[in-house]
Amino acid sequence: MPTSEDFAKQLRRNLTPFEWRFWHAVKNRQLAGAKFCRQVPVGPYVADFLCISARLIVELDGSQHGDAIDADAARTRYLEAQGYRVLRFWNNDVTTNLEGVLRIVELALAEAPLTLPSPPAARVERKE
Repeated sequence: MPTSEDFAKQLRRNLTPFEWRFWHAVKNRQLAGAKFCRQVPVGPYVADFLCISARLIVELDGSQHGDAIDADAARTRYLEAQGYRVLRFWNNDVTTNLEGVLRIVELALAEAPLTLPSPPAARVERKE
């Protein structure tokens, strides 16, 4: 049975044109110095784009989401319960107003205090 990580890897290899366009605008800390990852498993879901330090998820929705309002709402509630802020944009917004989308994301990043991930626990070897 495929895991959410397997599914995320598949999604990373097959970005939609809208996801690709957004990714090229935010990768390599191009937007407000924030590090975004694409297609990241979060519990049972895969977030389109995630800035871990700002606890911010960006979802790009196509027309199929017009019929999935309840499912998207449940997904957003789950992600918010995990401590993430979720921004949703229609694919058309990325095509016709990428600068506006990026500005909204940038404002959300400015509102969120950036945190650094906890360092891994130091490995302590015992001498016996």
